[in-house]
Amino acid sequence: MVKRTNTINKTLSAAQVTGHILVIDNLTKKFGRFTAVDNISLKVQRGEIFGFLGPNGAGKTTTIKMIAGLLKPDNGQIFINDHNLAQEPRQCKQETGYIPDRPYLFEKLTGFEFLQFIASLYDLEPEAFARNTNHYLKLFDLENWQHHLIESYSHGMRQKLIISSIFMLEPPLIVVDEPMVGLDPKSARIVKELFRRHAATGASIFLSTHSLEIAEELCDRIGIILNGGLRVLGNLQDLQREARLEHSDLEEIFLELTGAYELQDVIAALRSE
Repeated sequence: MVKRTNTINKTLSAAQVTGHILVIDNLTKKFGRFTAVDNISLKVQRGEIFGFLGPNGAGKTTTIKMIAGLLKPDNGQIFINDHNLAQEPRQCKQETGYIPDRPYLFEKLTGFEFLQFIASLYDLEPEAFARNTNHYLKLFDLENWQHHLIESYSHGMRQKLIISSIFMLEPPLIVVDEPMVGLDPKSARIVKELFRRHAATGASIFLSTHSLEIAEELCDRIGIILNGGLRVLGNLQDLQREARLEHSDLEEIFLELTGAYELQDVIAALRSE
């Protein structure tokens, strides 16, 4: 269980930050009187796939948007690859690839033009752009579509394009919200392998998903957020001990730790109909 502290604005030492791709320290975000994220602290190691789970409205997407630099925290600090996001926003964003659950794409661009646009934002070298775009367009069966307007793309194709645009950058940190939405089984399998390969290079994945099966399969450690606070943090064995459910899968653990006890009554009622 993560301990809370009142020293929210205290600057972390270099030793506390170095060695981790992502450090979140006492992060808080409020919307009016509602606290969406409540004093969260965690660290993601280099080469780690970190799962960030929670029920709807728990604060997952708000946390992710703060990591991506789209929302400003009310309190706390975020460090990305040893850089303070508040003090060095451009540097942090250059080293972060963000894959949202509902990506916005410029529909009047072709797929290739969109990749060129993203590459220009991140100052990607022409050689790396040519090599990586060719690889990912072929990998995701988008070669024959790369010069068509994005408005003609299916939802799955758009998802594959945004994933390609991030992986071509080879960033130290990829933050991804529901990566498999809209993907066919082949593409979903490819994405899972890409995550593993990216982590094997020493980079990291911060993964939010509702698919507990994917989280259990991919993630080295998992944090569960509930009502804006970090409920538990650790590997599967740590979560099993916390939930007092030895040998249980992540679905049972998640339901126990998030207090979804009423689910049993709902299921029983449905079965009796």
